[in-house]
Amino acid sequence: MSSSGLDNKVQRGLFITLEGGEGSGKTTQIATVKEYFQAAGYDVVCTREPGGTKIAERIRSILLTKEHEEDLCSISELLLMYASRAQLVNTLIKPMLEQGKIVISDRFDLSTVAYQGAGRGFDLETISKLREIAIGNFKPDLTLLLDVDVKLGMERVLRRSARDRFEQEAEEFFTRIRQGFRDYAAKHTDEVYLIDGSSDEASVANAVRAALDKKFAHLVKAK
Repeated sequence: MSSSGLDNKVQRGLFITLEGGEGSGKTTQIATVKEYFQAAGYDVVCTREPGGTKIAERIRSILLTKEHEEDLCSISELLLMYASRAQLVNTLIKPMLEQGKIVISDRFDLSTVAYQGAGRGFDLETISKLREIAIGNFKPDLTLLLDVDVKLGMERVLRRSARDRFEQEAEEFFTRIRQGFRDYAAKHTDEVYLIDGSSDEASVANAVRAALDKKFAHLVKAK
């Protein structure tokens, strides 16, 4: 990444996350974000949560696989989420940012606020304490929150061949999650861009590019 015309923050790279409930289209729109920065000549690394490294992917398997003999309790779920996140941040994301790369993640800490906070009922103070231990004050430069109606999202999920442990939860769980996402976005408009994910893929992609332009157009032009 060229440092010409760029400030110190950008020289270290940029960390961008896509968030949303089940079936919101995050994975699809990661390609839009990737193409946006690659077209301007940036090196881009894509990852996901939970997972993203060899060890974190093992944790992901525990989190997403439903064991019929033993339920994963909500406390273990929360702790495993932060164990996976700490591993990803410290062994992949931070090193890539130091090399000046753009890092894009399918989910990050906001998912814990929504899923384990609003969804499972953990208070935000508890989550904040674990966040401090796991990743300190590290956070994305921008979060794109794809918002879809719960019923529409689950209709999309049901088209898949298999559903993971979270996707098998009741509709009320996802309703709480959606509200958790929206509540956070309303209070943090400087860091989270809310995007209607219910439209067709091309329309959502246009909205994603518009959000990126609003935040980063001056950097892309300076590249």
